[in-house]
Formats: sequence, C-alpha cells, structure tokens
Amino acid sequence: MVVARKAVAVLMKIAAVVINTPPMAGNVFGKLFRLSSFGESHGAAIGGMVDGCPAGIALTAEMIQYELDRRRPGQSDISTPRSEADRVEILSGVFEGRTTGMPIGFVVRNTNQNSKDYTLLKDIFRPSHADYTWYKKYGIRDYRGGGRSSAREHIARVVGGAIAKQVLSRYGISVNAYTSQVGEVVLAGSCSDYDLTQAEANAVRCPDDRMAAQMIALIREVKEAGDSIGGCVTGVIRGVMPGLGEPVFDRFQARLACAMMSINAAKGFEYGSGFAAASMRGSQHNDSFLMKEGQVHTATNRSGGVQGGVTNGEDICFRVAFKPVATIMTEQDTVSTDGEEVRFRAQGRHDPCVVPRAVPVVEAMAAMTVLDLLLESGQGR
Repeated sequence: MVVARKAVAVLMKIAAVVINTPPMAGNVFGKLFRLSSFGESHGAAIGGMVDGCPAGIALTAEMIQYELDRRRPGQSDISTPRSEADRVEILSGVFEGRTTGMPIGFVVRNTNQNSKDYTLLKDIFRPSHADYTWYKKYGIRDYRGGGRSSAREHIARVVGGAIAKQVLSRYGISVNAYTSQVGEVVLAGSCSDYDLTQAEANAVRCPDDRMAAQMIALIREVKEAGDSIGGCVTGVIRGVMPGLGEPVFDRFQARLACAMMSINAAKGFEYGSGFAAASMRGSQHNDSFLMKEGQVHTATNRSGGVQGGVTNGEDICFRVAFKPVATIMTEQDTVSTDGEEVRFRAQGRHDPCVVPRAVPVVEAMAAMTVLDLLLESGQGR
C-alpha cells in the first residue's frame, strides 16, 4: 500500500511538470533525426540545423543544391518570378565531404526581397492567409510576404530531406514524387504506371508529357486571369523493409500524414486506396498474400504499403492535396487590423499554382519521416 501511494505521488509530480511545461514552439521536426529551422520570407536568411544524422555519410553542398534548385522560385513562367539562387552554405557537421555525426548547421540567404510590395498589406488581413490567426496568437506579425508563414520556410525542409535521402540510399530506399493533378486535369493510373524519372522533364513535374502540357496550359490560363488553382502531388517510397512503424499512435501512415499536413497549403492526405476505399467492399479491397522469390508479397497494393500501421515491404504510395494559392490578383473583401471592412487587390510575385514546387518538399518530408522511423527501429545506425 505504501509503495502504491509513493508511485501515485511520483506520477502526480510528473503530471504537474508536464502540465506546467510551456509547449514547444513547433519549429522542430522529428524525434531522432531532427530538423530545426529559422527565418522568414523577407528576412536575412532561411536556415536550420539537422541533428541525429549518422556519421560517415557522403554529403556536399552540391548534393543538397540539386534538391534546392528543384524548389527555388523563378524556374519557369508558371511559378513566381522572384529570382533567388537559394545557395546553401554548410556551416558545421561535415568534414572532408562526410558527415561527422555532429549537428549539421546550414543557411540559405535571401537576396531578392521586394518588401515594398507588401506595404499596403501591413494593416489588413489577407483572406485564407495566416495573417489573422498568427496576429491573434502572437499579437504581432511580419506582413512582408507572410514572414515565417511563407512557403519559403520550406527551404530548410528540402535541405533536411536532401540529407535524409543520402542516408536512405545506403539502405536501398528511394523517395520520389510528381504532380498528378492540377485543377480538373488528373493523371490516371497509379505511381507504378509511370517512369518517375521523367517528372523532371517539364515545368509542372508530371511524368506524362501529354498531361503535363494540359496542366501547364491550365496554370497559364488561371495566371492570366489573376487567379490561382490547386492540385495533387503523388509520392512513392520504395525499398522500405517490412516492420517499420510504431503502433498504435505512431503508425507509419500517421507519422507520414503529420509530415505532409505540415506543408503550406496542404489540405488532404491519403495513402493506398485512400478515400476510394469508402465505397468498396472488403472482397474488392483486400490485398491477397502470395510468395514471390521466397518472400511474402501482396498481389495488389490497395493498402499502400502499410497494414496495421506497419510497413509490409510493398511500395508506399500516397497523395497530398494542395489548395489554390491564397494570393490572387483580383479584388477581395477583407477587414483591417482596426476592424474596418475593406476591399483590396494583392501585389507582389506569387505562384499561380503551388503544386510543381511542392513536389521536392513532399519528397523531403517523406524522406525525413522514413529515416526518423528507421533510426527509432534501431536499423538506421
């Protein structure tokens, strides 16, 4: 009885500490492979630190730069015209081209800010932006391009993802994504139906040239009208061994969904058959097991490579839906910081469709999620 009372007393003290501990600021991703980031859209730089990366991994600025070049603005006439080189500087954690196991510090400097474009917006809340909610949370906001709520923060994620990809390649794990939908233009079929290396052959990052041309034409059309449009990115993770995932609250798909829904403008996530499963019967949806080359496999992959929250060794297929960019060049109704109802027209340089530049971000978040779970399992050292 005395022991029980002491145990209860200890638990109550722990609960009191947890309840009274201020919450984390939300600028750190991951448990063992951790990315922390800093910086604003129109600040001096975007940067961060990656901790938990195993030592001895081949890594250079050039390897990271390839991924950043895929995300950077000004790539084509269907993206924002903001011209940024997005050159990464590695500050620590790498020696003679290999990781040392120490924190990897990095910075990407902003060089082409046009903050004056946002002066007219400093006293109004832009519809569907973070202006109002962040102002209510913090009592202050950086109106220059949205500050840290800007998708420019994704630079740090892409750097973290580039590092994670290098580690995962040791295990034969690859992460790829592509644009599968822009507005009503939808790429049919699954990720296994296309050569994903062809996604980089066009500005919209769609592996089908014919559909890519339709997507590009649609983006140009909405851009000319001063509007924006949404779409979907499909991701596929290959080479993950069976058994990755931590039930019940850290299921593989739960961790992946959390990562994807942290991306700016993300509105939905599904894996495998996704929402289509709601209209199917079990006899239509179940993936039968079979033996192939002495290994257990599934005849179909409606499970999307995950069953019971744990990977089964098949390709992990998922989709992320993105909303239309909130900044449009047509007049809109809103209110000012003084509570006055006003009309305004946005200025500045903006993407008419976020999806093509979201592709490398989706890959980055997926790569960091897989590596984090791999390290937790003890297999990634």
